[in-house]
Amino acid sequence: MAAAPYLDFEKPIAELQRQIDHLRELATDRQLDVEREIAPLERKLGELRHEIFGNLTPMQRVQVARHPRRPYTLDYLEACFTEFVELRGDRLYRDDPAIIGGWARLRGRPVMVIGQQKGRDTKENLKRNFGMPHPEGYRKALRLMRMAERFGAPSITLIDTPGAYPGLGAEERGQAEAIARNLLEMAAIRTILIAAVIGEGGSGGALALGLADRVLMLENAVYSVISPEGCAAILWKDASQKERAAEALKLTAQDLLRLQVIDEIVPEPPGGAHADPQQAARALGDALDHAIGSLEKLPPEKLKRQRAEKFRRMGKVAEA
Repeated sequence: MAAAPYLDFEKPIAELQRQIDHLRELATDRQLDVEREIAPLERKLGELRHEIFGNLTPMQRVQVARHPRRPYTLDYLEACFTEFVELRGDRLYRDDPAIIGGWARLRGRPVMVIGQQKGRDTKENLKRNFGMPHPEGYRKALRLMRMAERFGAPSITLIDTPGAYPGLGAEERGQAEAIARNLLEMAAIRTILIAAVIGEGGSGGALALGLADRVLMLENAVYSVISPEGCAAILWKDASQKERAAEALKLTAQDLLRLQVIDEIVPEPPGGAHADPQQAARALGDALDHAIGSLEKLPPEKLKRQRAEKFRRMGKVAEA
């Protein structure tokens, strides 16, 4: 990956990093040993990252989840999995590049991996539709999960989307039905389903891959029924109220674990997943492997029953 651009609250980190890089360049040019001078600066850099990223507001976590250098599905496919073979098409209309899926191995275990993919530049974003799937994308995902079920293999979904594509063509081809169908069918699948929110989990477009036995979430990912900007525009007719909306939506991993919407938070390296993608990938791979290992001895009927009970427990209401 290219050097990551810095968010506003990362500016102190950026300034210290520039000092360290400048010292290293001078040392290289003049053949000097500056490790003793750099060591305290690197310690300070680590402390600064821990301090800043340990106290992020909900809206700042949204910014991190949307970071243009944050690892996407293809990055995790390369770093966490081996022998990936992509499978395309929904067998009804076409292939949707916003969702990638296929067979792979996780620590030697055969799995089906399905994930939403954003683009790194304008050309790729147009190809991937900015990570917003059409109905054929969700139908492809379900086709692959059903294929994995036939072979008795776990399915892993990687969630990272602003939401399902709301365009006219997508609605004409049954966007709402495709999402609802995925939820219905995933509830009945007899093999292990693991979902991981790796970036932005937006609305039903994310939930259509999120009905799983275990729902993991990266530390700085977000998962919500609507974006903070959209929520603010609807409730207060003012998108600038996004900070207030982000706080009210309870969209961070910490909030959702407390509400029992997710099952586990996967820690990110200091500075976020974009600061050290390889470390983030190792942590995600470990969490996925552990989640599958904890479920693989359960018989299919118990797996289905526990999955149904898990989602029925959500949304408790207390009446005064």
